Amino acid sequence: MVGPGGGAAIVTGPHHALVVTGGPYPDHVLSAMADGLPPADLMVAADGGAAVARRLRLDVDMVVGDLDSADDRAVAAAGEVRRHPIDKDDTDLELALAAVVEAGCRSATVLATMSGRVDHALGNLLVVAGDRWADLTIDLRVDGAHGRVVRDTYQVDGAEGDLFSLLAIGGPATGVTTTGLIWPLDDATLEPGLGRGLSNRLVAQRAEVQVASGVLLALHQVQDRPVSGTGAG
Repeated sequence: MVGPGGGAAIVTGPHHALVVTGGPYPDHVLSAMADGLPPADLMVAADGGAAVARRLRLDVDMVVGDLDSADDRAVAAAGEVRRHPIDKDDTDLELALAAVVEAGCRSATVLATMSGRVDHALGNLLVVAGDRWADLTIDLRVDGAHGRVVRDTYQVDGAEGDLFSLLAIGGPATGVTTTGLIWPLDDATLEPGLGRGLSNRLVAQRAEVQVASGVLLALHQVQDRPVSGTGAG
């Protein structure tokens, strides 16, 4: 297991990975993230994410990427380094997720920030929703929001009034049905580029999302308090 200040242990069977991406995370964002991180059996840093993990006092099992933005001390402290050419087709996050799948993980939590380069920030959100990772349940921690790539069912625990948004990624999401939200959806179709699923709110301590086909990105604005989500991805 890995965690703040903890060591790593070898595990067998299905397990959970934590993937840290690079970027200029504000201190208050990292503090909020550190309070709500789930236990993980594999800690992977995507390039500059090694320095972010160091700030979080996480022991990194593997650093993956072209290392063009990696901190030398953070890389040296990692258990394994997989260096790739700068001229490559995959992003550092894609390489990190591929390593997670190769290790046999069934789920992953990806830490990301909307600060810094806009292309990197938006690219990370699109990468995690790609069909390549359809067998991997992916949770997100993006600044003050928790998220999930939803391919069937997702349950999120929160508080009444919490903001909750759904975005269709890569094509229409059909058969979308929700409970526990102020504006429920019933067998609806959400289209990419349309705002129908944005800025909803919880009306109970638990909300549920179901989708028959397509991919949704669910974002729950937790506003400085750790909230956990459970369910199939």
